[in-house]
Amino acid sequence: MENQKLENVFSLSLAVSEKERERSAFLSAGYDEETREWELIVKYHGSLSRYASEKIRIEELIAGYAIVTLPETMIEAFSELEEVEYMEKPKRLYFETVQGKRASCITGVTVRPPYLTGRGVLIGIVDSGIDYTSVEFQNREGTRIRYLWDQTKKSGSMEEKPPAGFVKGVEYSREQINEALRSREPEKVVPSYDRSGHGTAVAAIAAAGGNLYDGALTGVAPESELLIVKLGNSGTESFPRTTELMRALTYLVRKAIELQMPVAVNVSFGNTYGAHDGTSLLERFLDNVAEIGRCSICVGSGNEGAAGGHREGWIAEGETQRTEWNVGTYQDSLSVQLWKEYSNPYEIVLMSPSGEKRQLDDRKEGAESFLMDGTRVLAYIGVPSPYSVNQEIWLELIPEEDTYVKSGVWAIEIRALGGNPGTYDLYLPCSVVLGAATRFFSSSPEKTLTIPSTAYKVITVGAYDAAYESYADFSGRGCCFSDQKGLFAGGSGSIKPDLAAPGVNVQTLGLNGETRIVTGTSFATPFVTGSAALLMEWGIVQGNDPFLYGEKVKAYLRKGARPLRGEAEYPNDRVGYGRLCLESSLPVVDRNI
Repeated sequence: MENQKLENVFSLSLAVSEKERERSAFLSAGYDEETREWELIVKYHGSLSRYASEKIRIEELIAGYAIVTLPETMIEAFSELEEVEYMEKPKRLYFETVQGKRASCITGVTVRPPYLTGRGVLIGIVDSGIDYTSVEFQNREGTRIRYLWDQTKKSGSMEEKPPAGFVKGVEYSREQINEALRSREPEKVVPSYDRSGHGTAVAAIAAAGGNLYDGALTGVAPESELLIVKLGNSGTESFPRTTELMRALTYLVRKAIELQMPVAVNVSFGNTYGAHDGTSLLERFLDNVAEIGRCSICVGSGNEGAAGGHREGWIAEGETQRTEWNVGTYQDSLSVQLWKEYSNPYEIVLMSPSGEKRQLDDRKEGAESFLMDGTRVLAYIGVPSPYSVNQEIWLELIPEEDTYVKSGVWAIEIRALGGNPGTYDLYLPCSVVLGAATRFFSSSPEKTLTIPSTAYKVITVGAYDAAYESYADFSGRGCCFSDQKGLFAGGSGSIKPDLAAPGVNVQTLGLNGETRIVTGTSFATPFVTGSAALLMEWGIVQGNDPFLYGEKVKAYLRKGARPLRGEAEYPNDRVGYGRLCLESSLPVVDRNI
């Protein structure tokens, strides 16, 4: 009997050999080969602090979630603790990257009454860091950054230590950043850099002060103050993990409560692993965070809409369906997820490019490993979790030798053995880690939101092209059923995305004070984050509505959304309730128009 407290892919990660795990970027995420330790997401009740030791490091977050690092040999015993409810391994996160303020009706509330600027509101940016030396993030007193937590730095002196309650990275205060700005060598005082410029560009769209280029780059909330988290990556990994994101969100909410200020949080990361129904621990964690303090969390819908990484099918008893995908050359590993209703039994046949076949029975739960066309296939037939009725069937393709996955056409045939007619979903990893030729042949653009934009209580932001007022086809899509229930069961409140913002050819701040043109939902999201900050300024700071945060901000933004060309019905799976229009989102009774 498999350990029911462990998620399916974590059980598979533990079941395979270390050599097999090392060759899979997905299965190895969270594992440190040198120390033979795992970093894990744990849902618990009560307190875990009494179990902390030299070998078990515990970071209790909020709402009954913790990050636990411990040796692999201790996982089974730790999972048996009464306080431990469920455990997941971390997953990698990927940037959602591929003239917005006027298109989003923002200038109407900034240059005319109520003259909103973001004053008194925090904007939290979870990203690749920030160019804190840019004058766009300064005012007359110095930096507008209240705190910067660089998760990639190693703690050193008393001045270089992580935030209270955390064990990684270095936290820099406003005073330290101002000291750096006064120095001829600021990098020696605050040695934190934004290597890619992604976080700087995102922060500028949301909050640039307009101090360069005659104000051309002024952000949505130019007088807001900033909380910055540069997401870390462990060991030799090049991408941050979901555990770093959970730490970041906990930190931002705690800081906002400490500073007694409302906060709008921007998240421009995501991945494709999961049932996309809001039931993973990460999605549930975001829903819990969104209910703590006075915050609004905005998450990009991802850039998988046209990437060919999703295939949806509808199948009835006795029917057989075939799904094919191409594996391009030089693909070093590839995972395929199949999600289905547990009550509907399937017979599954995997086929390799040369025609080899292997049958899988979804009623035989657990892990197995076999060879096809010189490629090692790691399969795991999962069971539902305490949080989801879905069944996961996971396939990991890795080369048997130090080569690549067999290129060509792979396929899955599914035969429904009984149960009710229903849907199934197949997912590939995010397109940024796949070769251009690796994709499903007959893909489904619906349900291509990246996780965690699928969390119910976040504001999910799609992208549109402001020049043509049309949906951007790369933007991740939800799913609207004929009964208008949306991506999840639960009525129109669960439609995703919530709305769209400009995400094509957006001009923003680059590194070294230069401008850059960017595209992607990463850059649509900060328009909404900044708008959420302005709404909270109007409501909370100016005293018009002290309860204007969280779901109420979402409701106002949805109500104010405007239509786009080519979209006949709203809400829909492409742009939700329409394009962002902040001016229309403020209550009419309080606008001097």
